[in-house]
Amino acid sequence: MALDGDLAMGLLDGKVAIITGAGGGIGRAHALAFAREGAKIVVNDLGGSREGSGSDASPAKKVADEIRAAGGTAIENHDSVATAEGAGSLVSAAVAAFGRVDLLVNNAGILRDKSFLKMDEALWDAVIAVHLKGTFLCSQVFARQLVAQGGGGRIVNTTSVSGMLGNFGQANYSAAKAGIYGLTRTMSIELQKHRITVNAIAPIAKTRMTEDLPMFQGVDTLTAEHIAPAVVFLASDLCGDRTGYVLAVAGARLYAFKVVETPGRFKETDNGVWKPQEIAESWDAIIKA
Repeated sequence: MALDGDLAMGLLDGKVAIITGAGGGIGRAHALAFAREGAKIVVNDLGGSREGSGSDASPAKKVADEIRAAGGTAIENHDSVATAEGAGSLVSAAVAAFGRVDLLVNNAGILRDKSFLKMDEALWDAVIAVHLKGTFLCSQVFARQLVAQGGGGRIVNTTSVSGMLGNFGQANYSAAKAGIYGLTRTMSIELQKHRITVNAIAPIAKTRMTEDLPMFQGVDTLTAEHIAPAVVFLASDLCGDRTGYVLAVAGARLYAFKVVETPGRFKETDNGVWKPQEIAESWDAIIKA
């Protein structure tokens, strides 16, 4: 059922959507937007702190209650995406409740920022586990379910500007998000034959995760609600067979990230073997787009 307006047909009518990290911020905005378009929602959130510690069932329940109160269909789920057991249990819960799955939004994440020289292994492992490993685990078990069902489906991952461009103090987060970009590209290639599209968003929004960062001070135009419509598009039939893209959203601005290959320069002599000195001399020509 579509929310707030009793629309006869929503973009996601009849679809079952799993949204991880949906207990607040961008994930909550996704869940509400998907429900408004007629999807049945599995609101997943462990309910931990921004740094990933602890757990709390109330954030996921609150969002699920919000959807149900508005006339939509939702269940809450508190499994951890960072373990194979949690990812499997999450998809199993969706199938048990609704009989199938159609859409997955990998949104769950934590922050443990520290400059590169001060970062320790625990800080690195925790962020990689939730972002990159969690995206892999949830996507794999979800895709296996889609293949078993037949009929295809859609996965939307979450990378970031930090992952695409880097950012001071976020070596762990940037590496995880860059990994998600590579994972998205490979998944899009391998899963295309199963009619599963795999795209990603790179959102910039003021949320609990980012509200204390300098770039968001005094800013009210970069909201989670700006992000959700792009994810609805990527999860809907409007997306068509587009796959392997990274759609960035920063307030009113939509743009795409692409890895570009420069024309480069060919060595015509010495059997094509470059000397280090020649690379230095030709550097500008090699990197020119």
